[in-house]
Amino acid sequence: MDPAPLRIAIIDDSALYRQMLLNVLARVPCAEVVGAAATGREGVELVVRTRPDVVTLDVQMPGMDGIEVLREFRQRGLDVATIMVSSLTAAGAPATVAALMEGAFDYVLKPAGSFAHENREELLVELTAKIAAIQAARITPTPIPTVGHRSPPRGRYAAIAIGTSTGGPQALRCIVPQLPTDLPLPVFVVQHIPAEFSGSLAARLAAIARIPVVEVTDGMPAIAGRVYLAAGGRHLTVRRSGEAVVCRLEDGPPRRGCRPSFDQLLESLIEAYDGRVIAAVLTGMGRDGLEGCRQLAARGGLIVAEAASSCVVYGMPKAVIDAGLADEVAVLPEVAARLTANLGLKPPDAATTGRFTGGD
Repeated sequence: MDPAPLRIAIIDDSALYRQMLLNVLARVPCAEVVGAAATGREGVELVVRTRPDVVTLDVQMPGMDGIEVLREFRQRGLDVATIMVSSLTAAGAPATVAALMEGAFDYVLKPAGSFAHENREELLVELTAKIAAIQAARITPTPIPTVGHRSPPRGRYAAIAIGTSTGGPQALRCIVPQLPTDLPLPVFVVQHIPAEFSGSLAARLAAIARIPVVEVTDGMPAIAGRVYLAAGGRHLTVRRSGEAVVCRLEDGPPRRGCRPSFDQLLESLIEAYDGRVIAAVLTGMGRDGLEGCRQLAARGGLIVAEAASSCVVYGMPKAVIDAGLADEVAVLPEVAARLTANLGLKPPDAATTGRFTGGD
């Protein structure tokens, strides 16, 4: 039996883009547009009135902007998957990252040439994939599986690697503030995100973290007690140079459609740290990280996967769990505690950790 179509509302101050989205969404399978609004305030009332499953939401609007609309959704208890429609501008990129950290499902880039056929087709492909992911996420989550644990001795790990995609900024907002100041190793993060967005994401994470968070530059040394976020659009790898480990940025072809690739990062970490790596595989579409986790398991590393019940999209963790590679499966609020426990550390006071709820 075919699933019921997802009911979609459009919120955008541009009549041109509202019409473009109407035209494109009319061609998306399992999508039914229930209305369009020209302002943030009108959009909130539209959502209250029609109760859609999905909203496409312009990031930058006069009056109530996209971030304020998201906060209004939360305050009113409106459970709706929100796809941000973002422009790659000096203001658009940071605002989109803020929206993702506020709980937006994902984003699409606003086409530059509105009437160009190729731009409409690209938008159609992106929206179709994201709406299909939202439809899949509505399936009842599977219970947390029982997994084996290799129980390596505590204190032997030399690096943590975190890989994530759709839903990742919000997941990182939960995990990064829980990393303690006495963390004795570096943390490397791959988030699938455009180059224009990764600097803003690093800055926002740094503002809520207990330890430094930086966007990686080529040749940057890896130092314990810091978080290294892969630069968008480039592969992050590491290389050992004597006693030091150095970050490298590479422009090789995408792997599984991803650049940066979590697989590529894991493979380099395995070599640089002789397999002494803890990997956390978080929410995201696709299977990036599966091959790297397969190699890490063979070298004695530890793999923690996010449980289906807390994933925005149960793709990347599912691939690892289904392959029997996960040593531990944990809901998102518990992932950081599992990472620190396997280092023999206690996480920071629970009263001051958890999901960040601050403003910009």
